[in-house]
Amino acid sequence: MNELDSEIMVGELRKRGLQRIEEEDEADLLLFNTCSIRDLAERKVMGKLGQLGRSKKKRSLIGVTGCMAMAKKDSLFRKLPHIDFIIGTNNISDLNQVLDEVLTTGQQVIRVEDQFEENLNYFVAERDDPVKAFVSIIRGCDKFCTYCVVPYTRGQEVSRPPDDIEKECRILGQKGYKEITLLGQNVNSYGKDKPDWNCLFHDLLYRLNKLKGIERIRFLTSHPCDITKELMEAIRDLDKPCEFVHFPLQAGSNRILKKMHRIYNLEQYLEKVYLLREIVPDVSLGTDIIVGFPTETEEEFQMTYDIFKQIRYSVAFLFAYSARKGTPAFRWKDDIPEEVKLERLQRLMQLHEEICREERLQMIGKEVEVLVERRNNKDKTHLKGRTRCWKKIIFSGEDSLIGTLQKVKIHGFNHQTLLGEL
Repeated sequence: MNELDSEIMVGELRKRGLQRIEEEDEADLLLFNTCSIRDLAERKVMGKLGQLGRSKKKRSLIGVTGCMAMAKKDSLFRKLPHIDFIIGTNNISDLNQVLDEVLTTGQQVIRVEDQFEENLNYFVAERDDPVKAFVSIIRGCDKFCTYCVVPYTRGQEVSRPPDDIEKECRILGQKGYKEITLLGQNVNSYGKDKPDWNCLFHDLLYRLNKLKGIERIRFLTSHPCDITKELMEAIRDLDKPCEFVHFPLQAGSNRILKKMHRIYNLEQYLEKVYLLREIVPDVSLGTDIIVGFPTETEEEFQMTYDIFKQIRYSVAFLFAYSARKGTPAFRWKDDIPEEVKLERLQRLMQLHEEICREERLQMIGKEVEVLVERRNNKDKTHLKGRTRCWKKIIFSGEDSLIGTLQKVKIHGFNHQTLLGEL
């Protein structure tokens, strides 16, 4: 979502005649589009902004946008008085107006509204990737997990009209884009805030599947509560949605899930996983997991470990818990020692690597469909692409294959990357 927001801002700035520049020292405007989901992400930005304030080099205009702008608001001005403007996640469309105000008055400007209005011009997005594109379908989240800052930085769920989404995807197909990733903090609840549209997430997939030019449809991210049987059947019956579903577990203990306010228990979660695998037998699953949540015992971590081993996730985003200011969990004692969190995280990462290695070994000798994305950065003699189930693969081939679907036979792997030949 932040990447897409950045692409929209770059497009808006180009419209006013600005040029993107690679060297920080030569820039007239430095824009920091920030994330608040992890403490480390915030600390990196604060460190960089502090460093710019101490610099004796040419003075650039500095703007902070994104989730950190929402979380910290005008306290950023107090901590970092050299910042010129702050724009929240719901005010991206005000970028040029804010810039004009700063340049005219010389004063600091802040725009951070809690409610998002669907008024963004997605069509100006300046995309670097010529093959794949992010498409926003819903913003915000109504789930209020106790550890998560997103409902406070992104606001309530607001779905984007289906006709707008379809129009953007049609234009992307005409421009030669082959893959779209539908984005939302919770894509599965698309349309629930607008019942009069009579278009839920699976209905949207049926509409987009008819578009010419687009070969693949992905979506991120999901909440297990809103993954429906109708969605599973759409993945099975339609040819463009990929057989990969991000299915965040977060924890394997019902007590911890309740403390996280995940609004499902383990039994309900597993029931949906088994149903999905029954309806879409070759589906790959992804997950998010937090270890070391306040009061998590060793036994409860072991439950998470055992469920992970049972489900065998292909993709996993694994984190040690870090308290986020403004969330309910911030009020609780962060009582799991850092070394215990890191040791549990390490064990889970090791298990994931073992599962992925076994998965890659089983793929040797098989033919897979690959969307060819670009030349491989490290080895320019090879092309790089992804399978439908999100696995990276490199193989020899001509530049003319970029942007096409190819059958590739796998003969090996190097770390997490599959090796193959046309």
